[in-house]
Amino acid sequence: MAVIFGGRSGEHDVSLRSAQAVMEALDAEKYKVLPYRISRAGKWSPKPIVPEPGSNPEIDVVFPVLHGTFGEDGTVQGLLELAELPYVGAGVLASSVSMDKEVMKRLAAERGLPVVEYRVLGPDEHKSPDSICAALPFPVFVKPANLGSSVGISKARNCVELKAAVELAARFDKKVLVERGIEGREFECSVLGNDDPVAAVPCEILPSQEFYNYDDKYVLEKARTVLPAELSAEQTEEVRRLAVACYRAVECEGMGRVDFLMERATGKFFINEINTIPGFTSISMFPKMWEHSGLPMPKLLDRLIELAMERAARKKEIRYSR
Repeated sequence: MAVIFGGRSGEHDVSLRSAQAVMEALDAEKYKVLPYRISRAGKWSPKPIVPEPGSNPEIDVVFPVLHGTFGEDGTVQGLLELAELPYVGAGVLASSVSMDKEVMKRLAAERGLPVVEYRVLGPDEHKSPDSICAALPFPVFVKPANLGSSVGISKARNCVELKAAVELAARFDKKVLVERGIEGREFECSVLGNDDPVAAVPCEILPSQEFYNYDDKYVLEKARTVLPAELSAEQTEEVRRLAVACYRAVECEGMGRVDFLMERATGKFFINEINTIPGFTSISMFPKMWEHSGLPMPKLLDRLIELAMERAARKKEIRYSR
């Protein structure tokens, strides 16, 4: 099996760490691992996968461990579809719409799922985001629409900070998302499956910074997690229900991690985002939630590969029945 990692996104280093953890956890008696590393410049090593059916005979299944743009956004998934190679995780559609935070929120809202009020700034509005000052109460969170690992995200408490935050986010994407700030708690919930997805026991994130940013996740490593999350039985089931509903709304398959905010004043849960290739590093909660739910890392990887093969078999059956 091939493991693809690295890539051209700002999450290159996180991908390296996730891929190392995956390759170390794969059962050596079951799998012969073929590492495919993509440099920051986009160069493949030892060679690129050829987008032509039958041209990659050494590969029977692919595990993309790529975070962010040019990996988690449907681009690599499209390559693997062209090559007719089974692969772990979401398909092209779910990958692309989940990567775009604004599109994901629109799809969730269309299904009646709770999302925080937000506004979108296009390229012509980056230098003058004044309309946001009247549209949303401060504080607000400013994010690139297409990026992960909290790269480029800032909290703004006034119009001056908003302008600086938008300028930062605009370095990473032409579309910038501005959301009403939620004072409360942060949760994550792992989901697994194709047609019948199931959710793991959720966890709570306790940031050491003002919010769970990139440094808190991967540099300082001071954030704490509570697993299982200290929620009532009813609240736990609500998070799991919403996680599966969000997963279905974007037509995700294989795996996903849905992130939540709970407003302290109202106790209401809001879907923040869904990650179709969640982290597998030593601090990543996707595998930890499944381990707590009875599926340790090696078995989790086995299940993900099974789901990839099941989906590929279904596609093959449809393709040859036409």
